[in-house]
Amino acid sequence: MSNPTLITADKFATEVENHTGVTLVDFYADWCEPCKMIAPLLEVVADEFEDDLKVVKVDADQSSELLAKYSVRGLPTLMLFKDGIPVATKTGAIPLKELRSFVS
Repeated sequence: MSNPTLITADKFATEVENHTGVTLVDFYADWCEPCKMIAPLLEVVADEFEDDLKVVKVDADQSSELLAKYSVRGLPTLMLFKDGIPVATKTGAIPLKELRSFVS
């Protein structure tokens, strides 16, 4: 099983911005109910797309500079990066079908 990796702001450049390939970043918070709802769906997508997609989680409460840099205003925010560049964003909990089409 390929669970999303929790990364800190100091690892963001290495894990996301300098990563060659596709990365899905979940900006979340422990107190956020929609974040809790989408967490198991992220695990499903991480498994299904494990050869083509890296999935990471960023704790919004610990990463205010990243939230400002990428204009994250709501949680959860899912941001898709290709070769370190953000290419798509979704805010709020979304159903599994929509999540699958977002990352594919």
